[in-house]
Amino acid sequence: MSLTQDLPGADPGHRPGQAPTRPAVHLSAPAYVLGEQAADHTTIPQLAERARQFGMPPKADLWGWGTIRRTARGLADLAVESSRATLAGAGADPASVDCLILCSTRFPGGPRTHGRFVASVLSGIGLGPGTAFTGITLNRCTNLLVGIRTAQALVAAGQHRRVLVATTDKVSDEAVRMENFALFSDGAASCLVAAEPLGADAYEIVGGASAQDPGALDWSNEISADLARAVNERILADAGMKPGDIQGVLHPNLFKPLVALKERQAGFTKDQLFLDNITRFGHCFAADPLINLADRAAAGGVRPEGHYLLASSVPGVRVGVLLRKPATVPAECS
Repeated sequence: MSLTQDLPGADPGHRPGQAPTRPAVHLSAPAYVLGEQAADHTTIPQLAERARQFGMPPKADLWGWGTIRRTARGLADLAVESSRATLAGAGADPASVDCLILCSTRFPGGPRTHGRFVASVLSGIGLGPGTAFTGITLNRCTNLLVGIRTAQALVAAGQHRRVLVATTDKVSDEAVRMENFALFSDGAASCLVAAEPLGADAYEIVGGASAQDPGALDWSNEISADLARAVNERILADAGMKPGDIQGVLHPNLFKPLVALKERQAGFTKDQLFLDNITRFGHCFAADPLINLADRAAAGGVRPEGHYLLASSVPGVRVGVLLRKPATVPAECS
């Protein structure tokens, strides 16, 4: 198992035994868009056959089967709509964004088409010709959190001032909309990572870490609670906190028993989880932690000075990003 964490910022006055200082970095205006077609889980082709194949009793309440969302739109359209909502929520002019990190588990086409895809996203959002861009895909459903950690590092290093992070995905084959760990929905999510908090819904990024087990990366392996504990221990030790000090864990919307089991094994309680969206629309690829944060905040479930952990796991990988909600609301800034 290997583990990585945030690197401290430059601190010429640092002394051994003293915690190093880090440049303040903030996550602002989480937003998302879902597929425009809402449908009951019973519309998923061969749902009963898939459940039998996975050895799952067809009990919707047990698993959290409810509604899924489909789209006829392209990935670029979804990314643009979510990103524009983020910029509006942050009160930020697109011209002030100097980097875009675009995530997807499956970018359309190949090298010959990727240029047009990126160009359509940049122009659709209204980003200027000088905006740098980076694509993230190999991390599967941890893509978004890897993108957020990458954006944090870029801002902390002074390479960019405002980084827009967006993830966009859709099911390409209805036969696999159900897997043995989740029902999938189409959609996108985004946020702005910057040196300053922007808009009414802003958070300080307190820390983050990831853990990997290359031998367990194959799709057929289980999600590892050991990796989750390793990430949690590193993040919480750096922050001087315990698992119980976290007010909310924003996790992937996998089947309810799976989420409850794995996060309990990681050291959390059911009261710290946010399970509502599992039934509302299921698993939206890498977007779930940010979707759940936005919905928890909209429901009044985020309190000033509270700590909230964005977390995502796939076989062989766990990524976490710890946020703190400031006590005061920052002024909007373009």
